Amino acid sequence: MGKSAKEVLGELQSNMPKLAQALPDVTGDFMKKLMPDAMRDGAVSRKVKELIALGISVSLRCDYCIAMHVKNCFDAGATKEEITEVLGVAILMGGGPAMAFSSFVMQAIEELAPKA
Repeated sequence: MGKSAKEVLGELQSNMPKLAQALPDVTGDFMKKLMPDAMRDGAVSRKVKELIALGISVSLRCDYCIAMHVKNCFDAGATKEEITEVLGVAILMGGGPAMAFSSFVMQAIEELAPKA
């Protein structure tokens, strides 16, 4: 991983329209229906769902997902401490590779945290 979290997030945001043009039904359903339905507040808050998504992103070793969900965690009101604590669970479930990708989360926290 040599890119910054902001660069990774920028790549994702600039490339998604290309994917949406190539696969409008799939991406439209995913982005406009599945994701909002899955992530909205319910019995489990959006913040907790974003923290779960971040932990899964680390375990699956997806740098694009990590950057997006770190940003979304902050947007949903998560603290740096909550995000960092999730990494312990991701490492538990994902082992050494999850630990390596957790270091990218720490970089993303520094880059994407709201400025106080």
